[in-house]
Amino acid sequence: MHDLAGAKLSLGVSWCPLFCVLFLAQANFAPHFFDNGVGSTNGNMALFSLPEDTPVGSHVYTLNGTDPEGDPVSYHISFDPSARNVFSVDPNFGSITLVEELDREREDEIEAIISISDGLNLVAEKVTILVTDANDEAPRFIQEPYIVQVPEDTPAGSSITKVRAVDRDTGSGGSVTYFLQNPHASKFAVDRHSGVLRLQAGASLDYEKARAHFITVVAKDGGGRLRGADVVFSATTTVTVNVEDVQDMAPVFVGTPYYGYVYEDTLPGSEVLTVVAMDGDRGKPNRILYRLVNGSDEAFEINETSGAISVMQSPAQLRREVYELHVQVIEVSSAGTPAAQAMVPVTIRIVDLNNHPPTFYGESGPQNRFELSMYEHPPQGEILRGLKITVNDSDQGANAKFNLRLVGPGGIFRVVPQTVLNEAQVTIIVENSAAIDFEKFKVLTFKLLAIEVNTPEKFSSTADVVIQLLDTNDNVPKFTSHYYIARIPENAPGGSNVVAVTAVDPDTGPWGEVKYSIYGSGADLFQIHPSSGIICTQPWASLDAEATARYHFYVKAEDMEGRYSLAEVFVTLLDVNDHYPQFGKSVQETTMVLGTPVKIEATDQDAEEPNNLVDYSITHAEPANVFDIDAHTGEIRLKNSIRSLDALHNITPSRGHMWSLEVQAKDRGSPSFSTTALLKIDIVDTEMLSRSPMAAFLMQTKDNPMKAVGVLAGIMAIIVAITVLISTATFWRNKKSNKVLPVRRVLRKRPSPAPRAIRIEWLKFRRTKAADRFVLREDRPNENRNNNSPGSALPPKAPAPPPPPSAAPSVGAAPWTVPTVSGSLAPLHAERSPKPKAVGSPAQSALVAELRQKFEKKNVHNKAYF
Repeated sequence: MHDLAGAKLSLGVSWCPLFCVLFLAQANFAPHFFDNGVGSTNGNMALFSLPEDTPVGSHVYTLNGTDPEGDPVSYHISFDPSARNVFSVDPNFGSITLVEELDREREDEIEAIISISDGLNLVAEKVTILVTDANDEAPRFIQEPYIVQVPEDTPAGSSITKVRAVDRDTGSGGSVTYFLQNPHASKFAVDRHSGVLRLQAGASLDYEKARAHFITVVAKDGGGRLRGADVVFSATTTVTVNVEDVQDMAPVFVGTPYYGYVYEDTLPGSEVLTVVAMDGDRGKPNRILYRLVNGSDEAFEINETSGAISVMQSPAQLRREVYELHVQVIEVSSAGTPAAQAMVPVTIRIVDLNNHPPTFYGESGPQNRFELSMYEHPPQGEILRGLKITVNDSDQGANAKFNLRLVGPGGIFRVVPQTVLNEAQVTIIVENSAAIDFEKFKVLTFKLLAIEVNTPEKFSSTADVVIQLLDTNDNVPKFTSHYYIARIPENAPGGSNVVAVTAVDPDTGPWGEVKYSIYGSGADLFQIHPSSGIICTQPWASLDAEATARYHFYVKAEDMEGRYSLAEVFVTLLDVNDHYPQFGKSVQETTMVLGTPVKIEATDQDAEEPNNLVDYSITHAEPANVFDIDAHTGEIRLKNSIRSLDALHNITPSRGHMWSLEVQAKDRGSPSFSTTALLKIDIVDTEMLSRSPMAAFLMQTKDNPMKAVGVLAGIMAIIVAITVLISTATFWRNKKSNKVLPVRRVLRKRPSPAPRAIRIEWLKFRRTKAADRFVLREDRPNENRNNNSPGSALPPKAPAPPPPPSAAPSVGAAPWTVPTVSGSLAPLHAERSPKPKAVGSPAQSALVAELRQKFEKKNVHNKAYF
């Protein structure tokens, strides 16, 4: 192109020697994509594929191209208007991001138009993105529900039905296998590939045992990758197998064995008994027919449809006492042909007429009511001797055998004998003594029942047994509550009612009368009415909630024989506002550091809130606009407008340094009480305290001199401890340096006195040097004390070290100073000791000098105001 332009230029010059117009034309080539082939993640998306489980928002591809002229290019992607916009592209960098969720089963490929532009030329290409499968679909059964009817005689191994599930995934994720959820407890099996459900080998169906079977079939896919993990999906379905009945069971008799009785007054043609049979196949039963096979001797007949057996002769004509009949039952099929059959024996006994029921007798003849009075809770096993009962049945043999039993509240009494033949004396014995309770039952009523055992008539007779119970003192008085809680004002007068307790004794008469009494450490101020149970205060009692707010004692309920029970009584005194708030002193002095509040406190001896809650207020101040007080805490501080001593003195007429306040403490009771106190406040500047820690400490301990004494005592104790430790360490170090020979050698080779003296002198010299550093020296007393408190005690002097020992003096050696400090703390008198020389470091001397200057400056300032 450049050569062509040059040619055009030379041709133009030859044609136009004087002037010419030169047109330089240069072509602009279109940009193009790079084709990086399959598997590349940048280029023109040729043969690009993307898994369907790619998360939305993921960077999936980078469009990459170039412009021949090197101009910057931009990228674009577009989709068919009817399709989803699945991707977005960064126009500058070509980064393609997934913006819509992929689903291969719905859309397995995506068509898009990608384009590249250099601003003048636009190149577009149509690309197809393949969506690859991920195992994101679970198998799904089709043709549900699965309900199948199967005859009960289906052979083992037969195919029952076929289940089918589909999985829309491809590959292993789309393959489906089948199995039973509980194969060991099932008569069925499923083919893992085809889904055919079969009856297992050796298994059989039985309509009479189970009419339906429910089989859970599981369909599982082959597994696959989903979002970076191997997953397997499954689905279940229930196959209902309804078993159909077939004729494979013989008839079954109901109510066997069968026994019948023919009595002496039975009429010919009377029904003796009925046998009942039914088809063993309950699903589709056949019709049943009955017939007598043998043993009847034409004395009995049976109804072929109902099974009722009747006697056809008079009992006097029957030659045997027992007849053994055989009844045959035959099923008739729907075609009318005989099918299965069964047989059952029937025993018919010829007996005499049983016409005498059991009868109860008393001392005067037949009797159906017996009465007795007895005390409650008799001994276990005691016989009720007041009852004279005889029972008799006039029949003979089996007709005269009957059972006896008591009908009524169970487990209280038992009757002896329980089986009687003809006649017996009836005995009733106590079985459960605790249940014979007068408080529960005043009267116990039973029925004595005699019923025949082996007779078809089951004749019976009854007699009433009525037992009147008499009361005994068998109960303890019981309180209605285990504890009683009462509240009474502390100003209640003597004799005031507190609480009423109640105890109940279920016994009757004098045994049920209750007497009350109280005892215990808290019962001194109370008394109880012995019969009503009303607790009241003693007439002389004076209650005080502040002294004792709660009382605890016991109340006793006792009957006439000394049986008793206890209950606890808790009495709480309700507080009454009967105390004034009290300040520690009526006149108090304190020091306030500028910017820091001071606190005044009053206490109220009342026991409860709000009587003991105190509110504070300033009732009088000169001037009135200097201080504020917190009504709840009693903290007093300067008003926010006062931030310096100068501002304070500007509003104070007296220009003094001591201010007086009248503070009132008022409780919240009703009626309310109040007390006032006079508070004198000395205010100091924070600047002086920040520059001199010693002055700050002195000001803080001005109102509490014991605090200063305690701090000084603590410092002295620390010095003594350090001195003892250093002395001990020095002693052991010198002892280790002097190697002492064993005792035996010392006795034989004792050194001369001179060397020992030298050694001792050297040891003393060493110890003296170590101890000299811990000799306490008294600082110069502060002459600039606060002139307002001339009687304040000066700090105690440090004790002088003890004199050195007089033993073994040595020329030129320092005296032996014991490294300990002892002394006592005592207030100094008016006379002052001579001023010792100041000893200490330059920093300490400077601190003391600065403190002295501060105090002198303050004294001059105070004198100027006075």
